[in-house]
Formats: sequence, structure tokens, C-alpha cells
Amino acid sequence: MHQSKTAVVIVAAGRGERAGQSEEGPKQYRRIGGRPVLQWTVEAFLRDHAFQTIVVLIHPDDVERANACLSCFGDRIRLVPGSITRQASVLKGLEALRAAAPEAVLIHDGVRPFVSSRVIDDVLDAVSRSSGAIPSAPVTDTIKRMGDGGFIADTVDRKNLFAAQTPQGFPFNLILQAHEAATRETAQAFTDDASLFEWRGHPVALVPGEMRNVKLTLAEDITAADTKLRSASRMIDVRTGNGYDVHQLVEGDHVTLCGVRIAHDQTLLGHSDADVGLHALTDALLATCGAGDIGTHFPPSDPQWKGAASSLFVRHAVELVREKGGRICNVDVTLIAEAPKVGPHRAAMVAAIGEMTGLEPERISIKATTNEMLGFIGRREGIAAIATTSVVYGDAESAR
Repeated sequence: MHQSKTAVVIVAAGRGERAGQSEEGPKQYRRIGGRPVLQWTVEAFLRDHAFQTIVVLIHPDDVERANACLSCFGDRIRLVPGSITRQASVLKGLEALRAAAPEAVLIHDGVRPFVSSRVIDDVLDAVSRSSGAIPSAPVTDTIKRMGDGGFIADTVDRKNLFAAQTPQGFPFNLILQAHEAATRETAQAFTDDASLFEWRGHPVALVPGEMRNVKLTLAEDITAADTKLRSASRMIDVRTGNGYDVHQLVEGDHVTLCGVRIAHDQTLLGHSDADVGLHALTDALLATCGAGDIGTHFPPSDPQWKGAASSLFVRHAVELVREKGGRICNVDVTLIAEAPKVGPHRAAMVAAIGEMTGLEPERISIKATTNEMLGFIGRREGIAAIATTSVVYGDAESAR
């Protein structure tokens, strides 16, 4: 059957007592992944298809909820009041489609939000002018039949047993006639539309369903679905921080760069030890969690930081990152200076930063470049540093 000649009936008129009470209303309106269950379900039929009509059966008391839930789909959805039982509700939905006269109809549970396009297409392809089709999954649990007193009477052979899913597809005229006949001729309550179709003597094909196409029945089902969606949709939170620092060079006998004291005929001027590499690194780490800059946490006006080792600043920033659920992936520091030469001290710098951050050496990069004798750096009036860090927030590793 072609989808443009197929209508869809989504059954969402129940009260869902087995799922317990919630201020959000019946289970089809409860939020999973930040959105109502019914919205996910309807979207599954709109995502990759262009069906002739989509009817959503709702409880008369839920008109406001349904409008709020489905208004995002505009006029592509038609709301129809359901009835007391599922079977009676489906008949109302089919009757609402009579004037549209579709060739086929798919009937789907409003609380099966994980139905895939593949299942929808396979069911639709299997519907003929005289037969229906339903998705199904093999029964994998051992099935017991209970006898008197709550004891097992026998074990049922599961080889040919399948669990029925939805959407269930039928030629429109035949399923409408079957529902009308059931209303006139029997008091039997049919648990799904396929069983009613079979009762009228029509064949129903089984097509492969999917285990994920579950019906949300109990409160724990809704909780599990919410967890699944939130986990799947969570953005990989990788953040990059940048830091820059510069300090003036004055007469002296050493400079401290990236935690390493290096003999030199000048020294860096600053309130602390003026380690430009670690100052830039501190700012880069703080940037990944919006925690301000080094001056916010260690103001130069505070005498307690006079002459302090800049490793204290880095360790503080590392602790803040970890408190906020971050895992530092790598750091990259570029030192810009005409002198001293950094190469002979690179391994010691990597080791020092590794001890402050807990990173392995291969995750720490220390580079150096000159300013080609240009500007204040070229005149040996100062040394600058640029630092970049990558931090992952909210992953399993950082929660350990």
C-alpha cells in the first residue's frame, strides 16, 4: 500500500492507571527526554512519511493537554475524542476516516514512542487488499501456564509464539467492517485489532518487529524510557579553554617557566613567581567552566600570594574543573621568548604539569617560539605564553 493512500490512527484515549498518578496526566502525556510520550510517538509517523491523514484518539478530558502536546505539528494531526474502551475508541477513529476513504490504515498505540521507520514501512508493505499485517517479536522467555492453587500446570512450547506489536496495518474497508460487526454481533473484548480482524476470518501476516518498540505500561517503563532518551540525546560536552599571559623581564638570575626554574640573566617581574606558562594554563582551565580568570581567584593586591609558586594556581583550577564534573584531556602551552632556550627543559616542564594535572606526558604539549626579534619580546623586555586546554564535562570517567 502507498503511504499517501494510508491513514494512521494513534490510540491515546486511555487513562493509564497501571502507570500510577502524575501531575503531568496519563502516561501518554508524561515527559521522557524532555517531551511528552505522545509527541515522540506522533513524530515517528511524520519523520519519514507523508500519510494521507493522522488521527489521534484522545480522552475528552485531555483536549487541552493534547493541544499543548501536539500543536507543534500544526494541521497535520486531527484530534478525535475516544471512548471508554480501546476497541470502541478505534472504531471512532475509523469512522472519522470514512469520508477520507483511505485504502489502508495503520493503528498504533500512543505509548509506543520508539517505533522505527523500518517497522512502519515493513507493515505497510505487507498489507494487501484482503490481508492485514502486524510487527511481532519472538517470545524469548519460557512461558508457564498456571493451574489450580497457583501451581504450574504445564510449560508452553514457545517455538511458534510471537508477541504482537503496533502499528497494525489493514485494508481500511475490511477493518472498519470488522469493528462494526464486532459491535453488533459479540460481547467479546479483543485485545488488539489483529485479533478482531482474525475473528472475521481475514488473514494477518507477521513481519519482524523490534525489541525497542516497547509499550510503556508501568511507571518504571516511563522512567527507563526517559533515561534512555536523555542518555542518547546528551551532547558530548567537550570544552576548549584559552589563556594568555605576559610578564616583564628585569635584571635577575633566573626565570620560572611551566613550573621549572631556569638560570638566566633576567627574571620575570610579578606578584607571584610570574610563571607566564602556568598563569596562561590556569586561565585556560578556568575558562572551560566559566570560573573567571586567575585575577578573580588570586588578586595581585592580596599579600598572601606575593612570591607564591604558580603551581598553586594551576592546582586550584584543576580542582575547580573536577568539582564541576570535568576531565582534562590535554593541555598545550606555547612560550614566546627570545631567551632562554626551552628545549633542554621541556621534559621537566611536562613532568611538572603532569604532576599538577594528573595527565600523562603524551597529553601535555610544551612548545616555544621566538618573536623574530620584533616588538617587546624581540627586545627581550618580556615573555608571553598562550595555553589551550580541552576538558570533557559530564562523562562517566569524570564522575569517578
